[in-house]
Parts: sequence; structure tokens; C-alpha cells
Amino acid sequence: MKFENEIELPLKSLVSFDKLLKQYDKMAVGNDLFLAQKARFILNYQKPYPELRDGFTDLTLLDKHKDVINVILQDTFSEVLTKNEIKAASLPYANVIFNSSERFKKIIEDAGEGFELEIKNVEERLNYIMASTVILNFHYGFNLDFRRPMFYEIPDKNGVMRHYRILYNADFIDIKPNKNAKKLTQADVDELLENFDNLELWKEKIPPNSFTSKGFVISNMFDVTAEHSISEIKSSLISSDKRGSEFFMEDFQNTFKSLFGLPNLKVGFSIHNSKEDTFEKVHGIGIESFILNKSANVDCKTALCKNTYETILKEHKYFVISDLDKYAKSAPDNNLYATLAEQGIKSAIIAPISDGKQLLGVLELASTKRYNLNNVNAQKLQDVMPYIVTAVLRSKAEEENLIEAVIQQECTTVHSSVLWRFENEAIRFIRADAEGLDPTFKEIVFKDVHPLYGQIDIKDSSTFRNNSIQKDLLIQLTEVNNVLTKAWEINKLHIYEELLFRSNSYLDEVKEILNTNSEQTILEFIKKEIAPVFKHLKNTEPKIANLINTYEEGIDPNTGSYYDHRKNYDQSVMKINEKLAQVLDKKQVEAQEMFPHYFERYKTDGVEHNIYIGESISQSKEYNPFYLKNLRLWQLQVMYDMENEYYNLKPKLPIALDVASLLLVYNTSLSIRFRMDEKRFDVDGTYNARYEVIKKRIDKSYIKGTNERLTQKGKLSIVYSQKKDELEYLRYIRFLRSKGYFSKNVEVLELEGLQGVAGLKAIRVEILYKKDKESKETYTYDDLMHELKH
Repeated sequence: MKFENEIELPLKSLVSFDKLLKQYDKMAVGNDLFLAQKARFILNYQKPYPELRDGFTDLTLLDKHKDVINVILQDTFSEVLTKNEIKAASLPYANVIFNSSERFKKIIEDAGEGFELEIKNVEERLNYIMASTVILNFHYGFNLDFRRPMFYEIPDKNGVMRHYRILYNADFIDIKPNKNAKKLTQADVDELLENFDNLELWKEKIPPNSFTSKGFVISNMFDVTAEHSISEIKSSLISSDKRGSEFFMEDFQNTFKSLFGLPNLKVGFSIHNSKEDTFEKVHGIGIESFILNKSANVDCKTALCKNTYETILKEHKYFVISDLDKYAKSAPDNNLYATLAEQGIKSAIIAPISDGKQLLGVLELASTKRYNLNNVNAQKLQDVMPYIVTAVLRSKAEEENLIEAVIQQECTTVHSSVLWRFENEAIRFIRADAEGLDPTFKEIVFKDVHPLYGQIDIKDSSTFRNNSIQKDLLIQLTEVNNVLTKAWEINKLHIYEELLFRSNSYLDEVKEILNTNSEQTILEFIKKEIAPVFKHLKNTEPKIANLINTYEEGIDPNTGSYYDHRKNYDQSVMKINEKLAQVLDKKQVEAQEMFPHYFERYKTDGVEHNIYIGESISQSKEYNPFYLKNLRLWQLQVMYDMENEYYNLKPKLPIALDVASLLLVYNTSLSIRFRMDEKRFDVDGTYNARYEVIKKRIDKSYIKGTNERLTQKGKLSIVYSQKKDELEYLRYIRFLRSKGYFSKNVEVLELEGLQGVAGLKAIRVEILYKKDKESKETYTYDDLMHELKH
């Protein structure tokens, strides 16, 4: 069998013992008689086989001359140390090993049949470059250092992966150029160093098989499993992307198996909630807890015995259970032992994860064999616990940051357009704090901004809500009456008659009018007086049990009352809000690209939105009044789009509600200030507060001299006070009418004065709807409703 490189290399390898034998040549004529005699013996033993000096590629010669090679290598492979040293002779950059020590042979044998030895942490392409750097050093004389630690991963007889570091002794190898070797200059080497990953360039400068390595190397190996495991644990805990991997826990457990040398070792974690004094599940792929078993959380004092509790939570020391059966017999009432025994665990270590002040959580090691885990090997944790503590502290900080981010996103109104001001202030605050200046977070104010306000409100929402509550209460009280009437017929107890009287009184009251406190009063009556009676009747009167069961089936578990009609109303409002908000949010993204502006929207019985635009809000883009006009026109179009989306949704709703749209045009700029206590923006100053007053009251406006409300279904109302705003919006309406948004039905109206507000006017324009997105034909509201019905 001829030797062939498994991968392409710049070196052609020859097995040769010439360099070692030359040392014996010198020793044979030396003054030390013992060494000279030994050297002459080795040289005479080799002499009949000149190929051992000349070199060969036929690997069958290694086996053929095995005895001779053993004699040649006897000084480098001491028989006295053969069962202790992990050692072998090999060829550089090739998976060819011979003349191994007995311990190395045993390691390979324990690895099992079919195991193939290979260096794990070197890519094939880097082998070529590594070999090339050796040539640059030893032949060309350039001083390059590309030494990297190299490892073998070899499973032991129990299947636990062990790690061996390889150290090469290259004293017995020569590197010589072949005919195709090239002359290299410093410029060539500089080019190679600047293009380290360019394998083709390396092959161009140092071609394949352009050099011959003649000799062999000695591989000395050392078991570094513990050090490697600690390094892997550290790496896994530091790397956030690994911790999110579905294989993280499997890899983590395998690393601990290697550290402890236990194939059946299992690893678990649980978090300590100091506020509740509970252990809680760590949410992650494959992460389990043996203390919790299948529970999400458990009280620490319930989970642990008094001794364990003191050891872990107070002293922050390891608690070792080397023989669970023995411990459980001595303490049969111990919950921890019972929980672990239920999972087949025979020995365990409960290690507190503590920062020195508080318990953050626990690391749980478990084995299905007695004494596998004990007080001796528990000491191995001393080297890894600092990394685990650091990782837990970091995860805790990340979680707190995430919580803060979620609150920021969901519960405050720090819009992306103004976030830069908050970031600048935060940077200033942090730097001042670092300088010991005891800073305060300054209020964020944007001056001279122009407001835009709009709303799509559900018409007569209070009436619909009250009607739905009224219907549900009527049904529930009627069902209560049926049960009480039956109970009175079966058993003439006066209490049934009295309850029936009160129930009928509530029924009559609800039929007539639903007062503000009627619902609460009736539900309290049912909860405190009817429910206990019904419970008694279910247990004592089989004839009534079915009636009560039917009644209870209609009760919603969340509200404790009948919720059919109210549910239809709530679902309708929810769907309306979701659809309108969806349209508005999508369009808002486009508007921000035109010019950055502050935006907020919120859901009530409908959807409202506030917009503020001005130079102070833009971080870099120059403001021009043109952008305000553009945003006003955009707002008109968005209100039209929202109206259309809603009336396409209306036929699919449980209750067919109507909506009405309203815009407020405010001609004066104002200032807005972020209220730190409320975590939201509000207008700043007494004068500017007039804008907020108008906003809150205009949807209740009436047309002057009439009882007609301004906001009407099928129409968009635009409230203003300045003549120039009227002319501007009439111009926009004419433009949008040409695009089929509005009909010719446009009204200019004066409004009745509101409390504290006078002189308001309004434009009311009829909206044209489309039956669907593809339709080109438009309809007024009445025409659309007629079309949808037919």
C-alpha cells in the first residue's frame, strides 16, 4: 500500500529514520562506552534495511519492519513508561500513526470498533496553510507563528468523551525543496499574510508537493478533559447564541459528563425567586429541574428539608446526596428525597448559584447510580461555578433590560421619531453620573410643533353597550326565576318566594331602564344570595338539578354572569379597533418616510390618533411648512381608507355598528412635554391646554341652531376656527373628490359653543365607499348599505 495524503498538501511525506540514526552514528564513536555499544547495536540492526534511512512511501513497510523500528525508537519510547505515557510516532499532517505506547493503544481500543482518529479543531483547508507556514519558517527563513493547540476527541469505554491535547516533537524531520519549489521574496510573504484565507494564492506561491518532508514526528498527548470541559462550559455560558440553541442543553450535559467522567449524569437548573422564596422553572429548550420535577414553581421550604434549606439558601453551600436510598430511609418525610426518588435518582448535588449576597438559583446534578456524585467530585464544581454565576447574573440583567424594553414598547409613548432626544439625554445623564455630578433626567420638550388630531368613533356605543348588558341581565334573571318558581312548587319554603319576588323586581327594573349601578347590584344579589341557594338545591333536589345546570352553562367563567350579547358587542368593538389600528399603523410607516413626526394612537370605542410635526422633532431633516400640508392631506386620505376598511368589515361583525370620522385642525403651533410621572407626551402650558379641551369636547358638538350632532355616519367632519384652514381643506377635498373619495355633498357649518370653547366651524363631506378593494364603482353610505343587504 502506497502512502497518499488524504488531502492536498505542499509537502510530500517520506517515512524515514535517518535523522535519528545520524545521532546514533555520533554516539557510536563517542567516549561513553555504554552508549556507544548501544548505538552500534541499533545501527547494525538497521543496516540490512537501507530504506529505513532513505525513506519510503509504502506503508506496508511499517508493519514489515515493525521489530526493527521498535529497536530504533526504543530510546524515544521507553518501555518503563509505555503504560503511562500517551505517545505515538506519526507523519506530519497525515493520519498515519505507528509505534504507539501501550496506554495510547488501550485508549484507542476502549474507543470501540470503527473509531477513526482525527484532529478535531483544524479545518482541512487550514492544513495546507499550516504546512506552508512551517516551510516558510524552516526553509525560507521567515519568522511566522501559526502554532495552535490541537486536540483528539476520544470516547472512553463508558462512552464519555475525553479530550487529549497533542504536542509534536519535530526533531527527527527534514524539509527539502523539490524541483517545482519557487523562490519567495518578502513581498510574496507580505501578500500571503494579507490574504490568509486565499487558499489558491498559497498554492500558487507554495505549490502542492513542492517540498518533501523526510522523517517522522513524535506525538505526545495529555488528557485535558477537565480543562477542556471547563473551557466549553465557559464558552457556552458566555455565548448568547449557543444558549438559545436547541442543542445547548444536550451539549452542556455532555460537557458535564466529560468533566465528571459519568455517562449517566444529568444536569438541571432552577431559578430562585427571592420575593416569593420559590424555585421556578428556567424557560429554555430542554432545560429541566429535578427539584421541581414537572411543576412550574414550588415553595423553597416545601421543596427542601430544614437542613437543606439552611445549607443552600442561608449558607450558600453545596448539598450532596451520595446515597439517596440511605438518606430517604433516615428521613421518610423529606420532600426533596421523595421528589428525586420518584425520578429514579440515586445520587445528587444541589449547588447554589450565588453572587455572595443572594441566591440566584441552583445547579442540579443527578445520577441514577449510588455514590456517582459525592463530596469528593463535588469539588470539581469550584472551577465552573464562577462562570455559571456570571452567566446567571448576565441573564438576569438581560431579562431586566428586556422587561424594560417591553414596558417601553407596550406601556409608554416614546415614539421612534423622538427617541433620539431621550437617548441624548440618557447619554448626558450617564456621563454626568460617572463624573459624580448627581444628575437628574431633564424633561423632554419639543417647541413650536403643529398638532393634528383624528378619530373614528363608534356611533351610539354607550347605547349599544347598555342594550347588550340589559339583554343579558334579562335572560339571566328569567333563568333564575324559572329555577326559583320550580323550587317553590316542589317545596313551599317562604325564602324561595321572597327571592322570587326580589328577582322579579330586578327584572321589571331592567326592562324599564338600565341604571348606572343596576348591573353591579343585580350581580351582587345573584352571587351572594342566589348562588348559595342553587348550590343547595343541586345537592338536595334532583328534579331541579338539570334546570340549574342549564342556567350555569350560560354563565361566563370570566365575568360570572350571562355574557352572550355583551360578548357580541365587545367582540365587535375589538374587531373594529384592530382593523382600524392596523390600517393606521401601516399607513403611518409610509408617512414617517415623508418627514419624521411624533405619532400616537389609542383605542377606545374606536381609534384616535395624535400627530405633532415640527423642526424640533426632526433630528437632521430641515423642516418646511410644506410638510405640514402634506401630512394634512395624508391624514384625509388615511381617514378615507379607514372608513372603507371598516364598512367592508361591518357585515362580518356580530353586531352591525356604525362609525363616524372627525378631524381637528389647529392652526397655532404649540409645545409638547414628556410627563415623567405619566410616561406620555402632553401639551405644555396653560395657553396650549386649550387644544386639549377642544379635542375632548368636539365629538359632542351640535350644528348651531339645531339639535343635529356634527358627527354622522358616512361623513367626515373637519373642525377648525381659521378661514385660511377652511380654504385649505376645501382645496384638498376638491382634489380628493377628483379621485373618487368624496361626493359633491360638502357642507360648511357653524357649531354651537362648547364649555370654554367658541367660534368653531366645520366642513362636513360625504364619503364615497367601494364594495371591495378591486371595485372601481363608488357608493354613498346609504347606497352602500343597500348594496350590502342585497
